[in-house]
Amino acid sequence: MIATQTKSEPVRILVIDDHEVVRRGVKQILEETFAQVEVGEANTSRKGMAAVQQQPWDLVILDINLPDQSGLQLLGELHDAKPGLPLMVLSLHPEEQYAVRVFRAGAKAYLTKQTAPDELAKAVKQVLSGRMYVTVSIGEHMADSLSKGSADPVPSTLSEREREVLVRIAQGQSIKQVAQSLTLSAKTVSTYRGRLLDKLQLTTTAELIRYALDHHLVD
Repeated sequence: MIATQTKSEPVRILVIDDHEVVRRGVKQILEETFAQVEVGEANTSRKGMAAVQQQPWDLVILDINLPDQSGLQLLGELHDAKPGLPLMVLSLHPEEQYAVRVFRAGAKAYLTKQTAPDELAKAVKQVLSGRMYVTVSIGEHMADSLSKGSADPVPSTLSEREREVLVRIAQGQSIKQVAQSLTLSAKTVSTYRGRLLDKLQLTTTAELIRYALDHHLVD
């Protein structure tokens, strides 16, 4: 953990995101926050894992949507591979959709990209000091979920990939579009769709879309 910073010990932070503009923006905020900081970049899950295995980092900031693998799956793998490495998630997805699962997977903070300009510096400092960073809205959502006896609106029997397919179908993507966005074959996506129908006890794509809307998985 980084509690203090000296001239010989810059803060080393790895940013894993497939959008260059996001990585550039995060890097700028970090360089404005710390007197000395080294920011590494990776645009895929595979490159991110390789960077973590090859070099020491004080913190990893990663996105949920990565082109070659779910960021949630990568989060779990990083947590298992480097238990002491602080992890943060920076995502486009609303907090109520992923925050609880992200914390369960080992992350110390969850921020949306919309709030990052205002909260990223504070969150990074807090995580580097050894504490979790929970926004007010996440805290309220978690408290509300716990009071209702559930912190996840989607059955835990769904895999991360099945969840991703469900969200994309609910967003109106065709099987072919889902396949392209997740780098899968159309046949594989169709298989995931069939599993979703079975697990959720539904029969049509329209019912899948309604399920996702009712459980606030998409706007």
